[in-house]
Amino acid sequence: MEQGMQLGLSLAIAGGGLSAFMAGIGSIIGIGMTGQAAAGVLREDPEKFGALFLLVVLPGTQGFYGFIGAFLVMIRLGLIGETVHTPTTIQGLEMLLACLPMAVTGLISAIHQGRVCTAGVHVVARHADQAMKAVIFAAMVETYAVLGLLTTFFMLNGIRLV
Repeated sequence: MEQGMQLGLSLAIAGGGLSAFMAGIGSIIGIGMTGQAAAGVLREDPEKFGALFLLVVLPGTQGFYGFIGAFLVMIRLGLIGETVHTPTTIQGLEMLLACLPMAVTGLISAIHQGRVCTAGVHVVARHADQAMKAVIFAAMVETYAVLGLLTTFFMLNGIRLV
């Protein structure tokens, strides 16, 4: 395989890796901060687990979206199958750039969703019956991670591999 093709393949794989890696880091941070706050509430009132669970897991969805972005790259390249498509350097760069919307929105939105969910944990600590209101606020942040994934999806599908 010529050097330009190797570089193209490497760039494309790096894009998929960034999608999963950055969104995963955001989810780790978001779940971590919300989980810590929820654990403090549970220490005082273990009956609130059900009301807190959704708030704790919500920032983890970005990690899944990032994985989907990486999976889309693997499918486009044929890495999951028998025939590997080797993009040119330009096509590999296009694929890397196409993964950035998911990578960046996944990282940032998961952290901010974790902050919103942590605030929701504090609401549940005093008013467990208000948990769904907190979830709705957190879902608003989720919208932008979904838009990042959709942007990555459409951009990847717009790249023509020869």
